[in-house]
Amino acid sequence: MLQKLRRLELPPPRVLAFILGVFASFLLLEGYLIARHGFHLPPPGLGWFDLLFWAALVFWSVRVEIRLPLSASMSHLFLFALALVVFTPPWLAPLVVLLFQPSDNVWYKQLFNRSQDALATLAAALVWQFFQSNPLYLGTLNLSAGVGLGLGAVVFFIVNTGLVTFIIHLANGTPLREVWKKNYGWLAASYFLLSPVALLLARAYETPLLGGWGGWTVLLFLVPLYYSRFYWDEKVRLEQAFDATLEVLMHALEAKEPETRMHSERVADIAKDLARARYGDEAKAMEIYRAARLHDIGKIGIPEALLLKPDKLTPKEYEVVQSHTTLGAQLLKPAEKVAFGPVVYNVILHHHERWDGRGYPKRLAGHEIPEEARIVGLADAYEAMTAGRPYRKAKSSEEALQEVQDLSGIQFDPRLVELFTQLWHQNPLWRDRHAYLEAKEGSVSRSTLSQPYSALASPSPSEPGQETSEA
Repeated sequence: MLQKLRRLELPPPRVLAFILGVFASFLLLEGYLIARHGFHLPPPGLGWFDLLFWAALVFWSVRVEIRLPLSASMSHLFLFALALVVFTPPWLAPLVVLLFQPSDNVWYKQLFNRSQDALATLAAALVWQFFQSNPLYLGTLNLSAGVGLGLGAVVFFIVNTGLVTFIIHLANGTPLREVWKKNYGWLAASYFLLSPVALLLARAYETPLLGGWGGWTVLLFLVPLYYSRFYWDEKVRLEQAFDATLEVLMHALEAKEPETRMHSERVADIAKDLARARYGDEAKAMEIYRAARLHDIGKIGIPEALLLKPDKLTPKEYEVVQSHTTLGAQLLKPAEKVAFGPVVYNVILHHHERWDGRGYPKRLAGHEIPEEARIVGLADAYEAMTAGRPYRKAKSSEEALQEVQDLSGIQFDPRLVELFTQLWHQNPLWRDRHAYLEAKEGSVSRSTLSQPYSALASPSPSEPGQETSEA
């Protein structure tokens, strides 16, 4: 027994404490409701078949959930939970939601998912009961059911999304606002528009319209409900298609310049680690990772003769190559409002700016340069130093680190150089280019919803006579 406990997988202490706190809160409130209303199974007016039918609906709704971007999911569970709240004792719906969900292999995830869903249902039940005990009238019109269910749905949504958002924040440091916006901001409207369906489901079950059993009407509602989930599903699928499209773009760039391998992928991995160290925010790190994957996309518009030239470029040729920053921003401009945020454009346009103002295309200096561009610019330069060119021998990892440090406050943000040095001494995979290429070329899959997508690209040739590092 002790050996099993030692082998038990545990989350970080603060995450475990939060999960146990949510579960304990549910137990206390559920105990209060049972003590107040009494515990009877099956409850008055319902049979065992009724309980099994609604338990099956709860199970099904969670089973066909939609996975959301930041370690979360969304389902129609709230509709069946709210419907149960309407026509059953207040303690029953939370208990059904707690017990009748698909199992998860990770015990603490299962405990949290069941507990937070049950706690959200319980909070909605308390709101519903309040308005049943304290009727609300507008003249002779009783508004208790509509207002009770509406506010119950609001409370369910706030508790449910709030708990999930907070535990994701605890687990990986992503800001609360970022988690909520990415996972739930776009769902709120459809959620509240669907909420009245819960009252219809409850009333339809209580007042049979077909075959003397209300369940037939409820089952008919499942058809439009099931298809409504495709709105959520398509949102997630669009993001996957977006990632795939970016990968195709990067493969198109690689086809133009195959001499350097996995440049953009390594730059992105370095930038992601640097961003994570800088912000302590996984979502921000992934945003910069994706921008870094596209930082050289403008080279698609540069003649191959220049990209593949074995000698140093003339000043005029180098000016053409420099234009890849503005070309890249122009190339992605049509997708600005539907696919790309400002981080992507800042990185593409400004990753060759320098701390001393001698970069391009805008000759920005210091903090005028967007920080995400400074991060990617440093990663880009280190990768280029260790990659080498036909006209320039590749530097060792140690030599490249020394050059980055020598250029602190000249080409690179001094604070980022300090962070980069700390990361470098932790010996990450990207530190040594040869080891990185070997590891990546042995990878089978590089593009999933929960993992960063990958593709290939290459750095810019160096300017003739350039004494500082340019990628």
